[in-house]
Amino acid sequence: MSSRNPIIAVTGSSGAGTSTTIESFEHIFRSLGISSATVEGDSFHRFSRQEMDLEKRKAREEQRNVSYFGDAANDFDALEKLFKDYSETGKGKMRRYLHTFDEAVPYNQMPGTFTPWEELGEGTDLLFYEGLHGGVVTEKNDVAKHVDLLIGMVPIVNLEWIQKIIRDTNQRGHSREAVTASIVRSMEDYISFITPQFSRTHINFQRVPTVDTSNPFSAKAIPTLDESFVVIRCRESSHLDFPYYLSMIDGAFMSRMNTLVVPGGKMGLAMELILTPLIKDIMYKKREANKQLDWMSDL
Repeated sequence: MSSRNPIIAVTGSSGAGTSTTIESFEHIFRSLGISSATVEGDSFHRFSRQEMDLEKRKAREEQRNVSYFGDAANDFDALEKLFKDYSETGKGKMRRYLHTFDEAVPYNQMPGTFTPWEELGEGTDLLFYEGLHGGVVTEKNDVAKHVDLLIGMVPIVNLEWIQKIIRDTNQRGHSREAVTASIVRSMEDYISFITPQFSRTHINFQRVPTVDTSNPFSAKAIPTLDESFVVIRCRESSHLDFPYYLSMIDGAFMSRMNTLVVPGGKMGLAMELILTPLIKDIMYKKREANKQLDWMSDL
């Protein structure tokens, strides 16, 4: 962690309300006049889409599993180096993973490939990461220790499976049987690399549907935000104003001393109410640290 070059990471898999999350942070950064260096977790995949298909086939032949959740398919060395370099210097190297033709065309590349590595961070106030592994810790790597504000976006697992099944069958042409097999293969990596992060986060936003998701493998539609509650667990609650949140968010209630529950449609509002003061504090500490450094350099 670094007061002078802070890092905010949103970690977790899809299905928790990614678009709402990004919009909320963009609004907070804009209202506070913050210039952020934004990094997508997919850019630290180890393989292109075609290479990953080959790795999966090879893994099946060798009776082992490989998934985007685990270390075999991700470059945790490069991710930790970026966080370390940025926290120390305010700079680092990043690239983009091009998911679609629309993203790939400006680079004259195919979808499922990476852009070249490039420098980032010059003149930015903080680094903002969104992806699967913002709080990952392994025997070799500790990404979480570099993060000043770590936020978990956590759909309950049935909702996550529904989102994956419907996305992969409707948008990517896979059969339900193939997607189900993929979920089974990735479960060990999910347990080992994804879920432990949510015990390291400062705040978790967990989306819980209020409709029946008891058999995710037969679901025909993804529950909407309005068909959900969001459970917000804060690791340290002493500096949070829960009475204020309850007064501002219609339908909110406390389920534990450190846990606020809000209607799914109010998730964006809840994020802005809770996170804006925390990010203000991060920016205040950054200014004070820079003042201290300027004072010392003048001696």
